[in-house]
Amino acid sequence: MEAKELRAKDDAGLQNELRDLLKAQFSARMQRATQQLQNHTQLRKLRRDVARVRTVMTERANAK
Repeated sequence: MEAKELRAKDDAGLQNELRDLLKAQFSARMQRATQQLQNHTQLRKLRRDVARVRTVMTERANAK
């Protein structure tokens, strides 16, 4: 997911996206803990996507 795509979404869309990413991140962490995670790069991608969403949300909050 690119920041360009995130900036096109409204505030509610960003909140939904963040919630979904955090759920996916939690699920991946649990899979890693139980040795069921196949793709270990998924955790890194999720963590970076969460950071991108939060960055866009912070940019909007500071712009107001």
